[in-house]
Amino acid sequence: MKFQEGDKVVVKATGERGEVVEWINKKMLTIDVDGIRFPVYADQIDFPYFDAFNTPAAATKKKNLTLSAFKPEKTVKKIIERDGVWLSFFPVLDKDVFDDDIISHYKIHLLNHTDDDLLVELSFYYGITKQMDLKHSIRALEDLYLFDLPFDNLNDQPKIDFNFSLLTVDKKRVPHFEVIFKPKPKQIFKWSEEVLLNQKASFPVNLFETYPIKALEAPVDDMDKLRAAGFKIYPADKIKRNLPAPRTLIDLHAEKLIDNPDRLDAAQIFDLQTKAFDKFLEEACAHGLKQLIVIHGVGTGKLKDEIHEILRHRKDVSSFVNRLHPQFGYGATEIFLN
Repeated sequence: MKFQEGDKVVVKATGERGEVVEWINKKMLTIDVDGIRFPVYADQIDFPYFDAFNTPAAATKKKNLTLSAFKPEKTVKKIIERDGVWLSFFPVLDKDVFDDDIISHYKIHLLNHTDDDLLVELSFYYGITKQMDLKHSIRALEDLYLFDLPFDNLNDQPKIDFNFSLLTVDKKRVPHFEVIFKPKPKQIFKWSEEVLLNQKASFPVNLFETYPIKALEAPVDDMDKLRAAGFKIYPADKIKRNLPAPRTLIDLHAEKLIDNPDRLDAAQIFDLQTKAFDKFLEEACAHGLKQLIVIHGVGTGKLKDEIHEILRHRKDVSSFVNRLHPQFGYGATEIFLN
């Protein structure tokens, strides 16, 4: 190929100078200009020394220059529509044994097309197995490279759990905002085909349009207005009466949750146990309980670790401890609620 990684190049349209980072496919590559990376077509850039050959001879003659002869270069502003936060998939091509183009992997970028500076925390999974955790800030109207997603792994149930927060606290907006993205292989394949057919560099997936504002609590005097608008209003004591009886102890062993657990595989049992725990915890909070115990067993520790991870992110949990219990040993966690 004409350009190699590390080559110094110039953008023909703007005169900006940068450096080649890597090839995306046969026609596009990523360049770095003053620390900002973006994709361009190969025919949109050139080597800097080509300017000297393309400049007319008259322009190369020496002139007596004064300070007034130097004019500041015009900066080309990139117009970005404020349309939310997106994931961008850049397909990277390779050759198969028949020398045909195939997608090797996707370069995943986060696009912040808002006026907010954000802190992004994410966890990436295949199924229930966590692959990595990332934490990074992303300024307004900037892009951030996250990681590579191999094409062959799209069928391994990839999932990205995002937790967004504002770098500058705004009391009118929520302190953090969670988004879960699960790529659907068929949809990703379809978008990839459209991108390659139309010779585009990438395709975007919207995560959210605007950072959420805190929900306003309706005063008691406004309840009639809510009823008139079609909302059903239930007294708090009636809701509590309809809840299951409060439990301060739950056993998450599969045989305690369903009959014939042998018909489920390990992943299905794990999913059943975590959902049962979520329901148990929500009911305990609704009843106003202050203390409860969950029996998760010892085993490999995967279920215990998942439960502890859930508890760490719950604001209604004041503390929890996995200590030697006279009845359950280390197979149970004691939880204290606010």
